[in-house]
Amino acid sequence: MTNHNEPASGNRPAATAPAKPGKLGSLRRDPKGWLVALLGVGAPLAFLIAAGGSGLGLWGWQAGMAAVPWIVLAALLALVLAVVFVLLNRRKGRVTRWPLLGLGTLVTLGFLAYLAPYGVAYVTLPAIHDITTDLADPPPFVVLSLRADNWDNIPGANDDDKRGMNPRQRWATVHQDAYPDIRSVRIDQPVAAVIGKAQRLAEDRDWDIASVNPDEGRLEATDTVSLFGMKNDIVIRARAAENGAASIIDMRSVSRDGVHDLGINAKRVRDFLSDLSGTTTTASQ
Repeated sequence: MTNHNEPASGNRPAATAPAKPGKLGSLRRDPKGWLVALLGVGAPLAFLIAAGGSGLGLWGWQAGMAAVPWIVLAALLALVLAVVFVLLNRRKGRVTRWPLLGLGTLVTLGFLAYLAPYGVAYVTLPAIHDITTDLADPPPFVVLSLRADNWDNIPGANDDDKRGMNPRQRWATVHQDAYPDIRSVRIDQPVAAVIGKAQRLAEDRDWDIASVNPDEGRLEATDTVSLFGMKNDIVIRARAAENGAASIIDMRSVSRDGVHDLGINAKRVRDFLSDLSGTTTTASQ
């Protein structure tokens, strides 16, 4: 017996295929990608907050620096997880969802590439913060003050070849071994002209000039570097040579805080003296 209330087979509505998830829905169902993206993007953002807060004085540079190892660990974790997720997907024959995973991976790689030179410097360079061209007679600060703990924590106290040395002697030895190229230079210009050019170069670098004295051949300034707002005090000394026709130039750059300057002071001295003289000539030549 036919049920007249039942539609004929030819008139039945066609079955509706399930809608494919859109791009937004696909992203929502990608917890692995979100994890990598949050870690990968969050690490450099946390670094900017830690450094920026230190630079703005919201907290001390020590607190900002203390967060860096944990931030780097988060970035490394993002990279490891990205590799693990891709390998697991290949092993199980799954298609890797790249939008979030790729974003987190690329940001992580860029962030670690930015930090890599500082890590290499930390491992390969000595933990000193006072760099000068004259180890026997470093240019003294007259207006600015040398940090009170300048000779504390000099490396090498337990080294056999440095036993019996005082901190300043150890500093000079370590400095010479690490930066043998940083020496006094001779410039074929009178002292006043050299100090005048040094002042212009310091102003071009946005250094805070504390004192300029062409008659005494001295310039003192402060350079604030990095997002952490680290300050470095600088003194440039020019002494007459060859009856005043030339000058012997010495420079000193000292970090106000921290033990390891990561080679920043040495780079500052090299770059500044190169610009000051055009082509530097060591005073011994």
